[in-house]
Amino acid sequence: MNLVLLLVLLLLLLLLLVLLLVLVLLLLLLLVLLLVLLLLLVLLLLLLLLLLLLLRIMQL
Repeated sequence: MNLVLLLVLLLLLLLLLVLLLVLVLLLLLLLVLLLVLLLLLVLLLLLLLLLLLLLRIMQL
């Protein structure tokens, strides 16, 4: 009886650990996605600035 209880507890602990791992991985994925989005935004802004500069040079 005690052994079964111990086994169940161990299984529950393992399940909790797995859940925590999945949560951490999801959070990391979200962080990476956010970083990529920020990078894309910065690149877009740089491209816009470059275009504006080119237009200015053309007008001169």
